[in-house]
Amino acid sequence: MNVQDMVVFRDAGSRTVDRYLMSHEGRVIAVRRHPAVLLTPVAVVVVGLVACALLSAAVGTAWVWWLWVVTLGYLMWKVLAWSIEFFLVTEHRVMVIRGVLSRTVAMMPLAKVTDIKLERSLTGRLLGYGEFVMESAGQKQALRNVKFMPYPEQLYLEVSSVIFGAEDASPD
Repeated sequence: MNVQDMVVFRDAGSRTVDRYLMSHEGRVIAVRRHPAVLLTPVAVVVVGLVACALLSAAVGTAWVWWLWVVTLGYLMWKVLAWSIEFFLVTEHRVMVIRGVLSRTVAMMPLAKVTDIKLERSLTGRLLGYGEFVMESAGQKQALRNVKFMPYPEQLYLEVSSVIFGAEDASPD
């Protein structure tokens, strides 16, 4: 799978992305974070299911299952948040758009990015995600670490070429 396969073009998420673009800007890269970000909420639901089953068997009341419904609601909220969160690169800036009820847009101009680093933990290497660490010439930045990036090597090369203007010199 290449970077073009993960770029968001015209789907439900494109409205989320497009509303934060300036009139002269176009999307170069727009991706959601890796689904591994949902592992903790899924684990909470599974642990909640086991705990409710044990508690229901021990106490014998059905009301404890409402606690599991709460954990299910937590998972649904996290899935919704994941589905509308984007990492976005344009010709002029890098952005992370997140939040369900309250939107946060963290942005860094491409001209301010002095270095970008890709970090991959063992879990990230096994599941296929990485973390971007962006350095800038300014003070503390709103957009420094971007965790759970999908297709990390491919995306890293693409982002680096946009930020630093590198062209692919291959003959094909």
